[in-house]
Amino acid sequence: MKVLILDGGKNFGSSGGRLNTLLCDVASEELQAKGHEVLRTKIDDGYDIETETKKVLGADAIIWQYPGWWMGEPWIVKKYLDEVFMAAASLLKSDGRHASNPEHGYGTGGLAINKKYMISTTWNAPITAFNDKNEFFEGRGCDGVTFAMHKAMEFCGMKALPSFICNDVVKNPKIDEYISNYKAHIRANF
Repeated sequence: MKVLILDGGKNFGSSGGRLNTLLCDVASEELQAKGHEVLRTKIDDGYDIETETKKVLGADAIIWQYPGWWMGEPWIVKKYLDEVFMAAASLLKSDGRHASNPEHGYGTGGLAINKKYMISTTWNAPITAFNDKNEFFEGRGCDGVTFAMHKAMEFCGMKALPSFICNDVVKNPKIDEYISNYKAHIRANF
């Protein structure tokens, strides 16, 4: 399988995106050890839209690796999605609606039905902020918080692999635990 790893870590503040790049390294090593071909893009380093479009179209699976910033992906990740996925016209036939019934079917025109994707995120928030109904994200979990990215991929026809999350990465980092858990996650899902 050909896997495209998109590193959305941003050189900003004290971290410089190092944890997200480390997780990309871990995923790359695990995937290559399983015989998969790995392509990588570090979004913050810049990219050529045409080259990235070819990578996206040629990949069997895409891993989105990024930090949670202000409850979503960093702007560079959204910019990449806007520029590259809009240029990858063969991902979509249409928005899925038909003139005979324009009120229904939105989001069903994706052509990337043989592609998979995975979202892997890092957050300063503890896991309880995601899973406890009385805490900030009201029990919505990681997938509820990354709902818009999931829907963008579904709009293209892609199928989700289980998401991965690292929590408390600033106030209580556990790098060895993140790496161990991510290796197991990659092995189980690819």
